[in-house]
Amino acid sequence: MPDPSSYSPMQQQKALWLSTTAFTLCFAVWTIFSIIGITIKQELGLTEFEYGVLIATPILTGSLIRLILGVWTERYGGRLVFSLQMLFTGLATWALTWADSYATFLLAALGVGMAGGSFIIGVAYVSKWFPAQRQGTALGIFGMGNVGAAVTKFIAPFILVAWGWQAVAQIWAVGIALMGVVFLLVARDDPDFEARRAQGIAAPTLAEQFAPLRNLQVWRFALYYFFVFGGFVALALWLPHYLTQVYGVDLRVAGMAAAAFSLSASIFRAYGGILSDRFGARTVMYWTFGFSALFLFMLSYPPTDYTIRGKDGLISFSTEMGLWPFVVTLFALGFFMSLGKAAIFKHIPVYYPNHVGAVGGLVGMIGGLGGFVLPIIFGAALDLTGIWTSCFALLLLIVVVSMAWMHLSIRAMERRAQGRALDRLPNFPELAEVHDPERTVMPRVLDDWRPENPTFWAEQGRRIARRNLWISIPALTLAFAVWMVWSVVVAKLPLIGFDFTQDQLFWLAALPALSGATLRIFYSFMVPIFGGRLWTTLSTASLLIPAMGIGYAVQDPSTPYVIFVALALLCGLGGANFASSMANISFFFPKSEKGNALGLNAGLGNLGVSLMQFLVPIVITMGVFGAMGGAAQELSDGSRLWMQNAGFIWVPFIIASTIAAWLGMNDITDARASFREQAVIFTRLHNWVMCLLYIGTFGSFIGYSAGFPLLIKLAFPDVNALQFVFLGPLVGALSRAGTGWLSDRVGGGRVTFWVFAGMIVSVGLVIVSLQALSFWGFFAGFMALFFFTGVGNSSTFQMIPVIMRKEVARLEPQLSPEDRRRQSDRESAAIIAFTSAIGAYGGFFIPKAYGSSIALTGSALGALWAFLGFYVLCLAVTWVFYTRPGGLLHDIERGRAPAGAATPA
Repeated sequence: MPDPSSYSPMQQQKALWLSTTAFTLCFAVWTIFSIIGITIKQELGLTEFEYGVLIATPILTGSLIRLILGVWTERYGGRLVFSLQMLFTGLATWALTWADSYATFLLAALGVGMAGGSFIIGVAYVSKWFPAQRQGTALGIFGMGNVGAAVTKFIAPFILVAWGWQAVAQIWAVGIALMGVVFLLVARDDPDFEARRAQGIAAPTLAEQFAPLRNLQVWRFALYYFFVFGGFVALALWLPHYLTQVYGVDLRVAGMAAAAFSLSASIFRAYGGILSDRFGARTVMYWTFGFSALFLFMLSYPPTDYTIRGKDGLISFSTEMGLWPFVVTLFALGFFMSLGKAAIFKHIPVYYPNHVGAVGGLVGMIGGLGGFVLPIIFGAALDLTGIWTSCFALLLLIVVVSMAWMHLSIRAMERRAQGRALDRLPNFPELAEVHDPERTVMPRVLDDWRPENPTFWAEQGRRIARRNLWISIPALTLAFAVWMVWSVVVAKLPLIGFDFTQDQLFWLAALPALSGATLRIFYSFMVPIFGGRLWTTLSTASLLIPAMGIGYAVQDPSTPYVIFVALALLCGLGGANFASSMANISFFFPKSEKGNALGLNAGLGNLGVSLMQFLVPIVITMGVFGAMGGAAQELSDGSRLWMQNAGFIWVPFIIASTIAAWLGMNDITDARASFREQAVIFTRLHNWVMCLLYIGTFGSFIGYSAGFPLLIKLAFPDVNALQFVFLGPLVGALSRAGTGWLSDRVGGGRVTFWVFAGMIVSVGLVIVSLQALSFWGFFAGFMALFFFTGVGNSSTFQMIPVIMRKEVARLEPQLSPEDRRRQSDRESAAIIAFTSAIGAYGGFFIPKAYGSSIALTGSALGALWAFLGFYVLCLAVTWVFYTRPGGLLHDIERGRAPAGAATPA
């Protein structure tokens, strides 16, 4: 590769400023719809959604084409690709004047979008002219071409008023086409391309160019760019419409105010490059995200009226940002977004010097897609909430997620490099003088973990394992509480003014189970990839989203049904936690204690269902949070409910549990594995057999928990269901927590066999009692069912490590004893998590089976008969595969063979 420092400054500056000028014109064309789109909207009578699609369509093309243009630039050189791209964009822009319908405008807009692809061409072209220590500044100057958006907003409104929007399109088309010709004639090929052509070296293959895209780091950069660039483009398109509607200004004033944002988000990009070269791109990204979060919080706060009861009477005031404070805040936001854009593309040539086109193309594509997706979401959020500032609230959420991911990634990198040294530091600098690292050190990553070694286990293993277990249990308890909160809330929604049909209510009760089960499939593989400590922290913190969302949604009877559907699906985050939690805890304990440990974790975690069904009916009858929690809902009989407390009550506990997980849990080095290494479980027959059995145990437990309140209400309308429903999950949770030792002692296979026998008898009792309309017989049958499901939940999970010890010994005989133990532990953890995912679908199908049976026959009896038949199948499968003479577990559970012995193939 030629040395960029050997080129003359004149050559470098010529390439830089030609590219910057071309990019400025391209960006002016790319955002043309932010001005002419408003007039076209009026001419065609478009809805808000149709308008959002129209102005976002060029952004879609410009985003998707970036990846292709980046690859072509590496292969054919920036000079040729840049010139042709501008010429074709000019033709498409002129074609706008021929459009006469919404469909033809969309078609022409797709062509106009080619202008957005210019960015990655310029990045790949300019970066080849400068050494690494100056690339940040050079690319920052090139990125100033974003000012083209401001050019459009400053000039286009005046041309539009004078000659019409068609003149704007024609002038912009001629300008970009002429620039394409100039670039082709005046620019020269970049040095890399010239050297490669002179030496006859073939261009890199697509596989070589796309190889870095496998790195998670590339996708993290893409998320950052989704905000700083995608958010910039989205606001550049959205702000003229926002300003005319919210502040009532005319289009020229709106265009100039929006141009101020575009200007600051563009021209300071060069300064961002200088700062990145001087202080480091990482530092600049911290500045970007921190200040952006502050400004977006200010912008997202909707106009609100407040009344406070003072000592001299009522004090009223309102919060509403005026036009000029709004413009100033936007200008400041744009300044830090421009710094971030430069900082991100400072990273790419440094980390991927030979793949700038492909990596930059992907990052630019994702960023550009933000400019396409976000305006549509802005419009949808406005239609859904009726709040104009919802667009800024969405950007605030993206910033917070991006900043958290960046910080956690940096901390993980620091810990890999200096983990032991960091562990010896005090939690606070003020404690340095009294800090004793030998007493307080608590390594986050356990490099040496040998739970099967009796000495290791007695001296340090048991203490660490139990600490992780007792931090995991309350986190999982809260996850189950949030997951199943709908089972109580749904029954009360009609009482507080929500006019939902019975089928809609059943769907709301069933959807958390559906999403929870589906998410469990993904959560099953997260602990070995991210580590148990980090993943437990993130997954627990995610529960705040549905908990707070429920608290706000139930306060307004006009909240659309789709919002409740979304919240029901988000409650599935709680159900998904079970898969990762069980996989994580399974790594900490020896096989002789796995059954009990997993039983405690799952059983006391399952207790969250009962805790929720007991606690929520109490807290919704009182104003626990005072004025901060919102007003009560008035019922027809004059009583009041605070339904928002069903969600809010969990928030402080979730925060505390999240902090405890981050500070007190550990990762195990041996537990680390990629998805590919874990995916071997899909080839294991017993993975699928245990999925079937776990549907019968846990699927029944969670399904009955979700459907029990509504079933009692429908079958026995005179019974107050909320007085009894918590008992079933309580019995199931306690039986799971209290019977893990039984499976460790006599064998999980034998316990599971008798569990299904007991469930068959229990369902029979429920059917007979329902036919006789005997509530207490019905209730007793269900209590027995819950008891047996709890025992079966524990026994099936005890079976999995024993099965896999034997199967890995048979399937991988070439492994050493230590590698065999490690492999079987990994597969066992993955199978435990995956079976929990499949089993959780019972929480969806059981309530839906009730609803379908009632709709078809007028009774739930049809569903119960189907459940009984399924338990007979599970009983037969357990006997055939595991407990019969010659079955996989028969000799082991009777002490006739060691668990790790291979069976003949």
